[in-house]
Amino acid sequence: MSEVELDPVIHSASRLRVVATLAALERGDRVSFPRLQKLLDMTAGNLSTHLRRLEAAGYVTQTKTFSGRTPATYVELSTAGRAAFERYTHTLSELLKGAQE
Repeated sequence: MSEVELDPVIHSASRLRVVATLAALERGDRVSFPRLQKLLDMTAGNLSTHLRRLEAAGYVTQTKTFSGRTPATYVELSTAGRAAFERYTHTLSELLKGAQE
């Protein structure tokens, strides 16, 4: 079996949870930061840190808007992020198949 590497940006347990949660949304759908924070049971600071790393890799986009005078942040998986997650899950599946042989 050739040496296969999992995407280190996604492979972090917390970032994998973020990407997997966003990948469950339909393409083009987004989720509010507080909703994502609640779904993942993460602190705002921890989630922000992981989102910045994913955003730097081009895997997520964050849109900051206002609802009246209240700031609102929405997060969605980018096309590149969805492709990276698909590659990640395919690679992981292949690694697991190889481990069974």
